[in-house]
Amino acid sequence: MSFRLSQRDKDIIAFINQFRAVDRDSLVDLFFKQLKSPVNACNSVMVRLYRLGLIERTQQYSPTVYLPVDAKIKKNSQKILHFLSILDVYKQMCTYSIPKHVIVEDKPTRRKGGIEPDLFCIFKGSPFWIEIQRNQYSEQKIQGKINLYEEFFFSDEWKALQWQPEKRSPIFPSVILITPVRYAVSSENIRIIQVASIHEFMEKYKGSTTQRREAKPVTQSSSGGIRINLT
Repeated sequence: MSFRLSQRDKDIIAFINQFRAVDRDSLVDLFFKQLKSPVNACNSVMVRLYRLGLIERTQQYSPTVYLPVDAKIKKNSQKILHFLSILDVYKQMCTYSIPKHVIVEDKPTRRKGGIEPDLFCIFKGSPFWIEIQRNQYSEQKIQGKINLYEEFFFSDEWKALQWQPEKRSPIFPSVILITPVRYAVSSENIRIIQVASIHEFMEKYKGSTTQRREAKPVTQSSSGGIRINLT
């Protein structure tokens, strides 16, 4: 069977492959919102792509959740909710600015036992590793995660990551913990931000952003060039 895919078709397939699990309403918001009947248009496109064998789907959720063809997740797996949580964080960011260099389930150390943030991206000019805590954990467990970030910080391997800026000092990302619980964790070398959502994060830094709107991004060389630039 021969068929031609539109650029939007290709973008949708690539997006599903990137985020692993994407619900219908998110696809409507991201790809069809400008149309007269966005839900109907989305349903029509997704049924066509599914019948062509270019995506998978699970109807155990409402609305339908779409998966990559080669997804190694069971259609009733709790892992789907994990990926939908990552997608939700990304969508919240998009309401302020489209993130760049997005990596879902980043593995920057490329080895078992290293840091494995749920999401990496450059958001409003600053790099972030994001950990999404849907469940409550012990402070020891969360501090253990922070300790792994510190180990990576002292390895200097992060300075060679492909997204690092050219012709400028390398930057170690800030770590955002998306959590409804506040943990008594700390680091002398890494900026740790605990918020319940990206909306809270933006509200938290709105005041400081307004005060330095005309200033250059804050750079803290003693901490590996950490900066947060939300202008």
